[in-house]
Amino acid sequence: MTTRPAGRRSLHLAAAVDLPDTYEAEPYERAVRLAEHGALDFVTLHDSFAAPGPDGLAVLSRLAPRTTRIGLVPTVTTTHTEPFHVQAAVATLDWVSRGRAGWRPDVSTGAAEARLFGRRDPADPAALWEEAGDVVDAARKLWDSWEDDAEIRDVATGRFVDRDRLHHVDHEGPTFSVRGPSIVPRPPQGHPVVVVDAGSPHAAEAAARHADVALVAEAEPDRLAAARTALRRRAAELGRDPDALRVLAALRIDLSAGERAARPGHGGGPLPTEDGPLYRGGPVDLADLIADRHRDGAADGFHLTPLDPRRDLERLVNATVPLLQHRGLFRTFYPGSTLREHLGLARPVNQYATAGERR
Repeated sequence: MTTRPAGRRSLHLAAAVDLPDTYEAEPYERAVRLAEHGALDFVTLHDSFAAPGPDGLAVLSRLAPRTTRIGLVPTVTTTHTEPFHVQAAVATLDWVSRGRAGWRPDVSTGAAEARLFGRRDPADPAALWEEAGDVVDAARKLWDSWEDDAEIRDVATGRFVDRDRLHHVDHEGPTFSVRGPSIVPRPPQGHPVVVVDAGSPHAAEAAARHADVALVAEAEPDRLAAARTALRRRAAELGRDPDALRVLAALRIDLSAGERAARPGHGGGPLPTEDGPLYRGGPVDLADLIADRHRDGAADGFHLTPLDPRRDLERLVNATVPLLQHRGLFRTFYPGSTLREHLGLARPVNQYATAGERR
């Protein structure tokens, strides 16, 4: 068993399991189970209205019973979708995974995507991200609309739920309103984990305001550290505890070099590209990079997107992760059963139950 020295910050690792042009469940299952073998905090599965492919949330719901510990985080587009249905689907993922769900809110900016729904044209990015934040806020209210002990399930009396422990949320936002309560009982985690890709100023503001985990794509360690500091500072300005926000460095990885050193030009670190920072090299140098960034406080961990989904994920799990474990930097087993426990995040108090106690 690997133990962590007292006072050392936990290192968090996550990976994308995107498999373009793959519609069968088995390849996704192999990838997620491999990531779970490496004790990664969570996997993400990207989804959008712009490209054909299976629904990310549905795929991970399908795989939830076939995994036991790893967090499952699909992208969920909040533009053109109904917030009530979104929160119910994410809550369902948390139930079927027994508390391992997260979701990655995203926006849709294209007119072609809007035409798929025959609905309004998309607004500007600032308004779309404000709406996405409003969806997160409404979702959390709806998850709290059931108190934890609202379910009675008393066969003798025929009572399933205590109506006094259900709450109308009466959420009124600029673009939608929701009365509630939800149709799904409060999720096991209270609130499934919110992961936001803070790749634009508007998304970064939404991350500081609403996210449990923010993803930052910066190749230079100084810029990465500055982005983490800015997000935490903004979270504090908004009345949040900045220590409740995990900031992960988003990095694309190409481990085709095997055990050789990082390719010339990378200098042992990633280079900026149009698609975000890219690391090319071997698993050993990747372990060194992760250790250095984490030790310097530039990030709380890494979200890694394999360039070759099968090859690079296997080398990450079977080579880079064991090196980090051997150095005592990354866990060798899951300390809990929920994604919040993996991330060291507390289970949120039900806002309506607390208000009821004050009355």
